[in-house]
Amino acid sequence: MKVCTDACVLGAYANVAGDRILDIGTGTGLLALMAAQRNAEASIDAVEIDANAFEQATGNVTASPFADRVQLWKGRIQEFSGNGTLFDRILTNPPFYTNHLRSPDVAVNRALHTDELPVEKLITAVSRLLQPDGQWWVLLPPYETLKLTEMAQKASLYPFQQLALKHHANKPVFRFITGFSYQKNSLSEETLDIYETDGRTYTTAFRDLLRDFYLIF
Repeated sequence: MKVCTDACVLGAYANVAGDRILDIGTGTGLLALMAAQRNAEASIDAVEIDANAFEQATGNVTASPFADRVQLWKGRIQEFSGNGTLFDRILTNPPFYTNHLRSPDVAVNRALHTDELPVEKLITAVSRLLQPDGQWWVLLPPYETLKLTEMAQKASLYPFQQLALKHHANKPVFRFITGFSYQKNSLSEETLDIYETDGRTYTTAFRDLLRDFYLIF
């Protein structure tokens, strides 16, 4: 599976403080492994429904220095109990296409389309698994972020921090990384340009954020 730049930004930007972290829809295991690298004390649970992705994540976790702290679970988040544990931090890079041309690849559809995990069920799962003082960090395009925020607030989950991602300064925002909690606070907003306006040179801010993860820096 491909590792997307925006997912790497989520893994580097989200607050991963706490003892227990949950990665919903781990895919390759990227977010779980980044959380383990950033927080040396945390235990991380990572849930994945797709068999091939789960197998790949298992290989990646096993080959990493963090295998003793990352537990992988195959199945739907709706059926994940966490053994009764509530999590300090939840990370999610969810599918977001609803009415969009389908791929002939079932795994691609699961990764990109909301059929397997509608937003309502995602919010219900997060509400069930998040500590009262915990944080949920999610990556979505602008329109989907707006709709998710509207629905999350009905479940008493409120945005408190948001990073707008742009390919470069002259391009529109293409993703938002949003932190939610049960506390109502004013929203802190930031913007990150991945490239300089030439579209090829990484910005200093991007380099600084990803330096511990990108071997090219």
